[in-house]
Amino acid sequence: MIKAIAFDLWETLLTDTPELSRAQERLRLDRMERILRAEGYADTAQRIEKAYRALWRRCHELYWSADLDVPCRTQIEHFLQELELPIGEMPVEALEDAYARAAVEVLPSVVEGATQVVKDLKQRGFSIGLISNTGRTPGYALREILDAVGLGPYFDAMVFSNEHGACKPEPSIFETLRQALGVEYDEIVFVGDNLYADVHGAQRCGMTAVHFIPAKRGTAVAPPVDHDLEIVADATITSLLDLPQVLGIQ
Repeated sequence: MIKAIAFDLWETLLTDTPELSRAQERLRLDRMERILRAEGYADTAQRIEKAYRALWRRCHELYWSADLDVPCRTQIEHFLQELELPIGEMPVEALEDAYARAAVEVLPSVVEGATQVVKDLKQRGFSIGLISNTGRTPGYALREILDAVGLGPYFDAMVFSNEHGACKPEPSIFETLRQALGVEYDEIVFVGDNLYADVHGAQRCGMTAVHFIPAKRGTAVAPPVDHDLEIVADATITSLLDLPQVLGIQ
């Protein structure tokens, strides 16, 4: 018997258009540059964009490609290392806030049907869960975003990779959600847009996995992963509004 429905976040419930992504990035870069200039590192601040992009590559090489993750503070420390600045002398907290909360101020879009479906499932008595691989925006900022767009109150449990230390499809992050929801794996349906991270990750733990293929993808798409797996979802939908029918509750 299904007792809980859990969701991926990016490109399943939330999406960033290219315009939103550029606005978030510009806000991050401008604010971080102002912080560095205020500290007397004007010449260094001019190299911020290069360090910003190098940081993404470094995190992918060190962590994300191995399905690992780190706190946002560690990303800022790597950023300062790219700039060859002394971490202990820098306003790390202010830099982290500028870096982490850009998407709180330039909010992503809610995927069509997401609010209606999540609200409906909650009202029907299902527990609602979330697992997100976080990237540049950490869990504490994503909680603010989910509250701001009206989705936050519907979730009974949320797990974010930067807080957990591992990314989907690692079993440990699914286990953390399962424990938080207080149900067994075969009582959970997991919905996500990524066959490897979401469908494979959920199925290897014994969850039912629904592959969501959005009509239009935004920019928050995970890098492709080389694998020799044949991943077949338990069901596939192209609209979140079709989820209740797949679950047999409509």
